[in-house]
Amino acid sequence: MNWVAANWVEAIGYVGTALTIASTAMSTMIPLRVVSLLASVAVITYGILTGSMPVVLTEAIQIPFNAWRLYQMIRLVRDVERAAEGDLSLEWLRPFGESRRIAAGTVLFRKGDPADEMFLIESGRFRIDELDIDIRPGAIVGELGMLSPGNLRTGTLTCTEPGIVLGVAYSDVKQLYYQNPEFGFSFLKLTSERLFQAAHGAPARVPAGSDVI
Repeated sequence: MNWVAANWVEAIGYVGTALTIASTAMSTMIPLRVVSLLASVAVITYGILTGSMPVVLTEAIQIPFNAWRLYQMIRLVRDVERAAEGDLSLEWLRPFGESRRIAAGTVLFRKGDPADEMFLIESGRFRIDELDIDIRPGAIVGELGMLSPGNLRTGTLTCTEPGIVLGVAYSDVKQLYYQNPEFGFSFLKLTSERLFQAAHGAPARVPAGSDVI
């Protein structure tokens, strides 16, 4: 019986190892987090059975982080699916963004600068200098830099009235793009509309909820 029990313990350890290796090979976040949680459970079980408390402690610390990130991604995908049924908004990206207070006269980015994030305007007023366009609260600006050659800014964004912006990294947008094809299609449609608007002459003002540059 001891031999059989020992084999079962070893088998649990190998399962944990296999799941850990499998999680590192995954490119999509939700399956990765699920497999990582399963790996942690298997490794914790193995650590308890073998009396290896450092192993148990390490995996126990990782479980809350993986569980939280899994919850965030599931909620994000759910909100995107809901948004894609109507007017696409990036409000559901708020948990993944960073709010910043911007003083009047501040240049957030200049044409030709490297681009790595987009902005949700929460308050204040901003202007795209090259197109003489006002950006008001509720608008998204900066997403075209993700699609431009070399990821460079296609315009200059200046703060004309003090306000708050939410910066959202392109890396988060890309993750969602690969996670949810429906969002990917909607995002491409949105940016294509902006490109056509720019090609045929931009409007004088951008209403809340619009996306440019």
